[in-house]
Amino acid sequence: MADPARARKLAKRISQIVASAIEHDVKDPRLGAVTITDARVTADLHDATVYYTVLGESLEAAPDFASAAAALEAARGVLRTKVGQGTGVRYTPTLTFVADSIPDDARRIEELLAKAREADAEVARRATGASPAGEADPYKPPRTAEDDEEPAEEETRG
Repeated sequence: MADPARARKLAKRISQIVASAIEHDVKDPRLGAVTITDARVTADLHDATVYYTVLGESLEAAPDFASAAAALEAARGVLRTKVGQGTGVRYTPTLTFVADSIPDDARRIEELLAKAREADAEVARRATGASPAGEADPYKPPRTAEDDEEPAEEETRG
């Protein structure tokens, strides 16, 4: 069992090596829009999961995850060789590529926040000019010394 700090360092180094290899060494045009976001290494340092995201050609164009995944699978051997050369560990970890869901999650959170802002604006719009449903001052006024005095009782004779 390896040290968790060593596994984190190795994961960080693997993500750097894979990103650099995709940019400079692998000559596949399908990988032009691929960005490595993170890497995780198992505790025994034998398996590495590399997370990636794909950018679209433009802001309106949808990214092509299928061709990027196929290109990464095709380049897996070359990338593993580069990782082995760059890390110097006894056993080069196997690489698994997983599409990162963080951009989609972030987009969904932004949509939810926009809906919440719209709902808050609607509540604020309805609250303008509204009056309280009850009395103007619903709280009891503080007691004074006069309230503490007992009223004089009238005597009735009869």
